[in-house]
Amino acid sequence: MRVLGVDPGLTRCGVGVVEGVAGRPLTMVGVGVVRTPADADLGHRLVAVEQGIDQWLDEHQPQYVAVERVFSQHNVRTVMGTAQASAVAILCASRRGIPVALHTPSEVKAAVTGSGRADKAQVGAMVTRLLRLASPPKPADAADALALAICHIWRAPAQNRLQQAVTRHASRAPRTQHASKGRTT
Repeated sequence: MRVLGVDPGLTRCGVGVVEGVAGRPLTMVGVGVVRTPADADLGHRLVAVEQGIDQWLDEHQPQYVAVERVFSQHNVRTVMGTAQASAVAILCASRRGIPVALHTPSEVKAAVTGSGRADKAQVGAMVTRLLRLASPPKPADAADALALAICHIWRAPAQNRLQQAVTRHASRAPRTQHASKGRTT
């Protein structure tokens, strides 16, 4: 499985591609950051993020894209930029028919370090160890993107099995008759 992890941001959008399967050693295929100038017009910055992600999708041909789920912060301006960059990543992947998964920061930290409260240094250290790298990827946004890809590779098989079980259960559930409406559900 080849996954492009995206740590969304308007100034620095971390991107990282990891290949492998759960339970086996993983391989980093590429890592980097899509940058935009902070003083540029918002529209131009979003186009630059789109072009950067499209370039990564063209070059690395991932089967899945894992994007950090935006969570509420105190700084609304930061959250808005993160949400906008996240939407661009989702759009780029969806336009190509590539499945997108959203993972929360604590989910990614827990998957990679064993603790949902790990700091950036701990995440970087574990990404370095798990991918057998000489040093942690810089900046932290790049390491976070790799952590997202690792999290997805490790969690996707279980999530897929769970979703299949839910679907099977729903298809076997007896249909009931609503007495008041005369409808079948």
